[in-house]
Amino acid sequence: MIIQKTAIVGMGALGLLYGEQIQKTLGKDHLCFVMDSARYQRHKAETYTINGVPQDFTLLDASQATPVDLVIVATKASGLAAAMDVMAGLVAEHTIIISVMNGISSEQFLAERFGDRNLVYCVAIGMDAMRDGHSLSYVNQGKLQIGILKEEQQPALTALCQFLNRVGLAYTVEDDILHALWGKFLLNVGINQTCMVYETTYAGALNTPHIFATMSAAMHEVITIAEKEGIHLTEQDFEQYITVLRTLKPDGYPSMRQDALARRMSEVELFAGTVLQLAAKHQVPTPANAFFYQRIQELEAGYSKRYNT
Repeated sequence: MIIQKTAIVGMGALGLLYGEQIQKTLGKDHLCFVMDSARYQRHKAETYTINGVPQDFTLLDASQATPVDLVIVATKASGLAAAMDVMAGLVAEHTIIISVMNGISSEQFLAERFGDRNLVYCVAIGMDAMRDGHSLSYVNQGKLQIGILKEEQQPALTALCQFLNRVGLAYTVEDDILHALWGKFLLNVGINQTCMVYETTYAGALNTPHIFATMSAAMHEVITIAEKEGIHLTEQDFEQYITVLRTLKPDGYPSMRQDALARRMSEVELFAGTVLQLAAKHQVPTPANAFFYQRIQELEAGYSKRYNT
């Protein structure tokens, strides 16, 4: 199978980042952003810029969608249920699905809805994309870590590798994709929540001792819980992701800090919320994530305006 037509669900930082690269290399006819009717009416006349360059993306109302070869799910966790409804007209028997969402559970929900024969597990890592309204900026595009859990998914993985080679998106094929998925979770629990709570940048989180100590504690709580869940994260994983953070634009900051500045609800339930839930299951203490959870709840309770994009 050769992937010709791609649909992206979600126009956040990652959706725009990958959309730009796909359209730049394959052309406008090979890509569309698909959304529900209300979002389509709001956004159809808008212009997006990426690193200052205007983009001519095709936006499509989901009611007009037809099957494509690849669907990239790039929404926030709170939008996954709606995204799956949007995807209904895009998915046929041959359609490959990947999720670049945060967290450790989106593939499970996608498999329950659409089956898993053409589902390829995916982790997006190392990018420093920042979206401000209709503008996206980035220095590092990062890479995708991809992998499968079943042999029957191999044809989809092969087709996806060929596609990523064609469009010039960096990737690695992971023998243990669940380890990679939990590794990204380890990273996000640390840096996303830290930058939001301490109102800081990548450099601030890494170079301010008391902030780094709290981030480190939250990440080590994930390592403890992962072991209970049968995923062997180690100190080497922790050091690896700290090294990744040091490659990012120092004055940049991740999505939860961007959410806070825009007074949007964050993905705290996906991060500290998941940690606390699993901590209760396994009866292990997680004070750093409890601190983050409480503080973020307090911050969000103070928002005078709540909205989704």
